[in-house]
Amino acid sequence: MLAYLKELCAVCGTSGVEQAVRDYLLEKIKDFPGILECRTDSLGNVLVHKKGRKKAAHTVMIGAHMDEVGLIVRDILPDGRCALDTVGGIDPDVVIGRTMQIPDIGYGVVGCEAVHNLNPENREKKPDKKDLILDLGAKNREEIADLSILPGDAVYFLSRWVTLGGGSRVSSKAIDDRFGCACMLKMLQGEIAYDTWFCFFVQEEIGLRGSKTASYAINPDFALILETTTAGDLDGVTGADRVCCLGKGPVVSFMDRATIYDKELYKMAFEQAEILNIPCQTKTRIAGGNDAGSVHVSRTGVRTLAISIPCRYLHSPYCMAQISDMEQSYLLAEKMLERMHEL
Repeated sequence: MLAYLKELCAVCGTSGVEQAVRDYLLEKIKDFPGILECRTDSLGNVLVHKKGRKKAAHTVMIGAHMDEVGLIVRDILPDGRCALDTVGGIDPDVVIGRTMQIPDIGYGVVGCEAVHNLNPENREKKPDKKDLILDLGAKNREEIADLSILPGDAVYFLSRWVTLGGGSRVSSKAIDDRFGCACMLKMLQGEIAYDTWFCFFVQEEIGLRGSKTASYAINPDFALILETTTAGDLDGVTGADRVCCLGKGPVVSFMDRATIYDKELYKMAFEQAEILNIPCQTKTRIAGGNDAGSVHVSRTGVRTLAISIPCRYLHSPYCMAQISDMEQSYLLAEKMLERMHEL
């Protein structure tokens, strides 16, 4: 799974521009055994039906999103720089001063108005996303035109895979949610207990869009969403604001801003974690949301559970996650898929 994750994090694909991620997935899946069907829908979701050892009594779907947060060129300025906007929830503070990439075109640095040009009042204000400017070193619009850069082009964090903590943790862009995609690739590569739908969603970061159309098409009885979630376990952060912690295992939510999760599945996840002898935690703060928000209200309703890994510095050039949390989340997801089929 970790090898898949490392490769997936290196691929670029913001919401609506997931083609490179999709190509990677399809290239891997084509050689996997027991694939009954693999199709790409009109929005760009990849829907894969895999045969299990037993025929399924229920339609069960497991899903994760392909897209990552990023930026987009919204205008070309006369001096050759590019005005940006965000794709997904990005704090402008984590972008300024960073090296960015436009695949197959080049690199640039994101800046804003120089601090020594600001009056004292504006120095105290946080930068706004409308202030973000990409400088590719061009001198004018003509040089940008020569690079074939246009409004609407996607701009990505330039970061590399880094191993930390003596090999116990990793850091990279796009762990959200290439982790879920990597988990599903590992499951698809091997043998599964029951026939199951594996869905790789598009456009989660801008409004849970791909999962909405995919769940309507599959019409599952049960759904398991694999995700990452914000860990606030930093010095000085106390109580519920810590949300969840690295090293304490999978995160199983009872509620977030998009979903109230199925109570039986929530309880069952903790029971299965105990049987597997792995730690398991919940979020101590009701915040955020994921593809479960659109899946659980699809058609006549879907019984839904989300399993996430805790992740520091989400939606930044360098998210950080713990390998043991990933491995334990994979084990719990694998087991919960079986249990859903058996209900």
